[in-house]
Amino acid sequence: MSEEQAVPFGDAALDADQSKTDLENHVKLEAGDAAPRADNPSQLDGGEALQPGGEALQPGGEALQPTRLYKRRWMIVLLFSSYSLCNSFQWIQYGIINNIFMKFYNVDAFTIDWMSMIYMLTYIPFIFPVTWLLDKKGLRVIALVATALNCAGTWIKVASVKPNLFAVTFLGQLSCSFAQVFILGMPSRIASVWFGSEEVSTACSIGVFGNQLGIAIGFLVPPILVPNVDDMDELAHHISIMFYITAGVATLLFILVVCVFQERPKLPPTQAQATARSIPPEHYSYTASILRLLRNRPFNLLIVTYGLNVGCFYAVGTLLNRMIIEHYAGEEVNAGRIGLTIVIAGMVGSLICGIWLDKTKTYKQTTLAVYFMSLVGMIVYAATLNLGHLWVVFITAGALGFFMTGYLPLGFEFAVELTYPESEGTSSGLLNCSAQVFGIIFTICQGKIMDSFGTLVGNIFLCVFLLIGAIMTGFIKSDLRRQKANLMAKAAQIVGKRTCNAALRRRRGRCRDKTTEPRR
Repeated sequence: MSEEQAVPFGDAALDADQSKTDLENHVKLEAGDAAPRADNPSQLDGGEALQPGGEALQPGGEALQPTRLYKRRWMIVLLFSSYSLCNSFQWIQYGIINNIFMKFYNVDAFTIDWMSMIYMLTYIPFIFPVTWLLDKKGLRVIALVATALNCAGTWIKVASVKPNLFAVTFLGQLSCSFAQVFILGMPSRIASVWFGSEEVSTACSIGVFGNQLGIAIGFLVPPILVPNVDDMDELAHHISIMFYITAGVATLLFILVVCVFQERPKLPPTQAQATARSIPPEHYSYTASILRLLRNRPFNLLIVTYGLNVGCFYAVGTLLNRMIIEHYAGEEVNAGRIGLTIVIAGMVGSLICGIWLDKTKTYKQTTLAVYFMSLVGMIVYAATLNLGHLWVVFITAGALGFFMTGYLPLGFEFAVELTYPESEGTSSGLLNCSAQVFGIIFTICQGKIMDSFGTLVGNIFLCVFLLIGAIMTGFIKSDLRRQKANLMAKAAQIVGKRTCNAALRRRRGRCRDKTTEPRR
């Protein structure tokens, strides 16, 4: 682990001073989190200072603010995870039965591909204003807008179940894609606003889990609900059922968000969050934060490598139906099951990689190893796709998903380490933006290559860029700033406790002197 902090480049003397100040402030917050809560006196021990009224002090000498964990926090994160699931389900519901929607709306494959790519396209220009809006207006406004757009999009689709209304169904998908922009950056913010310091990672994982589970259901359910039949009226009936179910779920979730979703708890969950609430908004510059991130060389490399890996995943997911149908005609349902296998294996990979990182803190080594195995998995998948055995495809696709989808949380965690103490929402927004850009490029290019040269050449195309990404990952400097800040915070806490102990002993000594002093 590299403990050296990266030296800013260019004319960055001012940035270096600012980064140092930010880091020191965050160290103070970390140290404050480690102190006992003021509303739970049972946590206080004899080694901590007390105010005259019995109130605990932080190591820095400031009074601890009252904190509390509310049971409602689990309802908030589960509700978010649910509407995230509903939205991500719709990302792939057209692409996984690509050939069926081509027939129903009488459009070409590339047009149906855009039903998935529109999710990527809308994210790119709107993520920055939405992140700014999240900072200014808070969680509830963002949640209301997300669920309203998602609900509106589903009902527009209900009205589009006629062969001549493709433009209407595209409008509905466009509305859902706008909703996604208000969803992807929320998990880390919900976790920090509602959850204690020992629950943040779990809460964030639950939020991300909803998105991945929605994609998994999107691979599985549409091929079951919409079979490949020749009668257009019957096909319209099946599509209508799928759209009505989605609209009903989206409407229920919108109502629940209106009634249940709360901006923030009355009392903050941690001392860090309590301190964050007291910081005036004018002291934070969103533009300055982005500029500092763009001058961070290791993070810039990670932006590119993350985009290459996740962009390949987006391309594989979007074009999966076309790949399977080309070699296994009539296997739309199994194409969906293969997509489900990719995502479920990726969830397992994400969980294992997260546990491994918590234990070892080997961010760069783990990221590089998983990236390399994603390349190996892609090569094996491409080589075995045309063997004529679906069970082999299930195994190789599962292995590919385990590493390629498992890479997603690794990229986010490594980014937080490289960019600390910048906002997690800003760094994750830049990573996601890169992934959407490469996702569009790879999906279009691989689709055209498959049309001209077949699926093998198209998959080799992705392998080349995964190889480039793996090489670039090796050049990322492992500047683990958050780990360094945590170590500094622990050291500050130890020093603070010793100081408080000494002050308490002196105070007790003065009290004994007064009680033993003879009366005159």
